[in-house]
Amino acid sequence: MRTDEFWQLIDSARAGGGGEPAAVAARAVALLAERDPEEIVGYAHHQQRVLAASYKVDLWGAAYLINGGASDDGFEHFRGWLMTQGRAVFARAVAEPDSLAELPQVRAAALSGEEFECEDMLAVPWEAYRKATAADLPADREPVRAPDLNDFWDFDDEDEARRHLPKLAALFVEPPEE
Repeated sequence: MRTDEFWQLIDSARAGGGGEPAAVAARAVALLAERDPEEIVGYAHHQQRVLAASYKVDLWGAAYLINGGASDDGFEHFRGWLMTQGRAVFARAVAEPDSLAELPQVRAAALSGEEFECEDMLAVPWEAYRKATAADLPADREPVRAPDLNDFWDFDDEDEARRHLPKLAALFVEPPEE
């Protein structure tokens, strides 16, 4: 599966339903399950590449600020949510994590405390394959390695947060008054 096909499937899953992340994931499962098993395997491999490409320190810092913390699993689930936002938002957030401060739902979360995670989106290829074939998705023969994160900064350090992610820090380090 090519990059355009991967994101077109997610866009189709986003259509209708108000973009609720769990609903996007459920629709993605249904749409992907209609395809050949080889395409589902291709989707799974592409999803792993997308997740590896987004495994970046500043994006993790953004997830940490927005969600009030982010463990390894929490960061994975945040990127699952980020996939449900579509290709343009995902790509911009990977390239410029501070751009997430421009999203209306992220701005609202500074007041509401809402967290953004979608573990269901990460399970899409496994659920679709099981639905289509009644079997488990085959293990990836060529796993994609996540990059080494040697440039961690202290996500709890307010000055570091302001230096790395000034727009998000303005929202979450010193949240706006209601």
